Amino acid sequence: MPKLIVGNWKMNGLQAESLERVEKLAAGVQGDASGSFHMVVCPPATLIAPVAAKLKDSVIRWGGQDCHAEASGAYTGDIAAPMLKDMGCDFVILGHSERRQHHGETSAEVAAKAKAAHASGLTAIICVGELDAQRSAGEQESVVGRQLAESIPDTASTENTVIAYEPVWAIGTGKTASADDIKQMHAFIRGKVGTLQILYGGSVKAANASEILHTENVDGVLVGGASLKADEFLGIAVAS
Repeated sequence: MPKLIVGNWKMNGLQAESLERVEKLAAGVQGDASGSFHMVVCPPATLIAPVAAKLKDSVIRWGGQDCHAEASGAYTGDIAAPMLKDMGCDFVILGHSERRQHHGETSAEVAAKAKAAHASGLTAIICVGELDAQRSAGEQESVVGRQLAESIPDTASTENTVIAYEPVWAIGTGKTASADDIKQMHAFIRGKVGTLQILYGGSVKAANASEILHTENVDGVLVGGASLKADEFLGIAVAS
């Protein structure tokens, strides 16, 4: 199965630089005939339309970084799953640790959002991961196991749900979980989610992508900062 390479641009990017980036990505992916990966970019909401216009004839797909649990309503500043689908999105990232931390999102809320995403025909990329203190206390499996149990709705299937394991202590810190850490946690997650695809995220870059992508039970990666550099992101993809 081709690896799934997902770029989370977070709150970064203006139109000119972002469109230049996706042009480079589209050209680079077109030049890779290996078929070893599928690429997805998840820009800020303000960039979805122009990015979609640039990528509509490319094999690269796109998605959102969050959605509301309701299909519409008086929720100022929020974006509904049908709106993302209307912009041609195929994916939406849900439950990222930054949403859980800065916006107080609970796993129950993530599950409700995932259910809304499924109803709109989107694939939900559901994020889970432990804090540094939780890993130090040996609680990583209980934390991640609870997040999985509470964040994945009963509408989940291999066609509409992807799990992304992101140890919180390795996001944007320059730290990366060891190959053994990743192997052990992904094996644990595999036992919980069966055949759902499992991505790894946390300071992924071209230099470490090959080792990560060839670790057992790693079906792809969720990339943050490195996805903002076309050459680096392509380097991660071709490492698959």
